[in-house]
Amino acid sequence: MLAVHCGPEVTFTGTQQPASYRSSDWAERGFCPTCGTHLFYHLLPANEYILPAGLFEPGSGFVMNSQIFIDQKPGYYDFANQTPTMTGEQVFAQFTKGDDQ
Repeated sequence: MLAVHCGPEVTFTGTQQPASYRSSDWAERGFCPTCGTHLFYHLLPANEYILPAGLFEPGSGFVMNSQIFIDQKPGYYDFANQTPTMTGEQVFAQFTKGDDQ
């Protein structure tokens, strides 16, 4: 999934708020309660929201600057631009650090 790291300052507007599911002690997933579309991934210890890039208007100015979960990427494709990469283990280590680390 191409995603945008949005930090803690995420708000949802409209007549219907996203539903959420606490998938672990450190994360919750948000989705549309009507159709089930994935809307966000929230890393709780870091209060980091990650939203699918497809939720934003074209031309929003995002630049791909990293690739995560690279160890789960299918071997039959690569992105043309070179970016820093992280495995799933490295991602969880970075975003689940406590304030004292």
